[in-house]
Amino acid sequence: MKLNEVNHVYFIGIGGIGMSAIARYFIAQGKKVSGYDKTQTVLTDHLTDEGMHIHYEDELSFIPKDIDLIIYTPAIPKDHKGFNHLLHTDIPMMKRSEALGMISNDKISVGIAGTHGKTTTSAMTTHVLKVGGIDVSAFLGGITADYKSNFLIGKSDVVVLEADEYDRSFLRLSPFIASISSMDPDHLDIYGDSSVMIDGFKAYASEVRDNGYLIIKKGLLNQFTIHELMALANRGIRIYEFGEGDVQIQIDNIRIQNGRYVFDYTGLGHVIKDVVMSMPGKHNVENACVAISVGLLNGVTHENIKKALVGFKGIQRRFEKIIDRADVVFIDDYAHHPGELKVAIDAARTLYPDKKLTGIFQPHLYSRTKDFADGFAAELDKLDEIILMDIYPARELPIEGVSSEMIYNKMKNHNKKLVTKDTLMDVLKEYQPEILMTLGAGDIDTFVPKIKDFLNQ
Repeated sequence: MKLNEVNHVYFIGIGGIGMSAIARYFIAQGKKVSGYDKTQTVLTDHLTDEGMHIHYEDELSFIPKDIDLIIYTPAIPKDHKGFNHLLHTDIPMMKRSEALGMISNDKISVGIAGTHGKTTTSAMTTHVLKVGGIDVSAFLGGITADYKSNFLIGKSDVVVLEADEYDRSFLRLSPFIASISSMDPDHLDIYGDSSVMIDGFKAYASEVRDNGYLIIKKGLLNQFTIHELMALANRGIRIYEFGEGDVQIQIDNIRIQNGRYVFDYTGLGHVIKDVVMSMPGKHNVENACVAISVGLLNGVTHENIKKALVGFKGIQRRFEKIIDRADVVFIDDYAHHPGELKVAIDAARTLYPDKKLTGIFQPHLYSRTKDFADGFAAELDKLDEIILMDIYPARELPIEGVSSEMIYNKMKNHNKKLVTKDTLMDVLKEYQPEILMTLGAGDIDTFVPKIKDFLNQ
């Protein structure tokens, strides 16, 4: 199917962060866009304001009659009436990832992959290219503070894509430049076990176009066999490892000056000294390393790279400072995996070493809670005080014996409390936080305005 043959696109799950970016692409192309979502949100309200027609009832009568392309999220429930009805029509249907592939595969596409850090790295890379004078397009998994959107449309052939491992979506892409920053186990409801997931990332690497680039974090190449690496090399793909120590793209001299991370970059024939980061945490230095490398491969100057990184405002819900006062700091973060909790909590500890750290965590998915309960408990134990909410189920039905208590009972820190959404605000009144963090990928963000009001009183 060619894009110029499409007039009206219907999205099932239009309010998802990745889906809404593609919906915005089609409306920017002058197409008619409509869709369904389970919940009305700030984001769906913005989409409506932009000219899209959205309904929130799973009723067939709401589905428009003149659609000629259906794009759906892989997270759609199996019993969804609209989806099952459209499945038996002759209207073309594709997953979000297939649509992204169709849009980007004839462009100079940059695929940003990894279990953690994709959204920040994608946004950072986009900002480096924009500041460097490249009119880039981007499909992001979060709302950037710099552009107030998860989608940018540009006139150049360069497009930045968040390459999502969920449901093996990233295998629909064929990037010219690809990065992999982590391959930690996640989405085991899809992959079964971590070795199968690693195979998924290796398959993604094999989707890189001939004579393209693979930028991969130090240590991850150990997962590839010599034959797999030779197969990439035989297609002219240049492979660069990044990180500290003996690798082709080096980060070194990492230090904190005036509350900001500073480092030196050496790679791709360039040396850039004293790069100052706006974002906290060593993990963001690694994210910046990818952004710098993509910038250099696209001809961005050292000066513009440094200007972009020091000015980068970040992503909503990625270590986002809601309140930053001398008496209290309130940080909201999307962390929903033990590895992400680790970097968020470690970043807060580094920035505020002498302050009491209080965290409110909402586990996301029953399957993830079951798979990583030990890891969640170990990372949450690093907080001084823990408030643990009920599991946010998202697309899942309950699993017998799996609840937040599973994490709670494994924690060694006794300064912990179990709450529900109904009791959270009352319980919070018993605390006097110095540094407060809300953590999770569910609907914990709906409490952020209430918590902000409480702390400001």
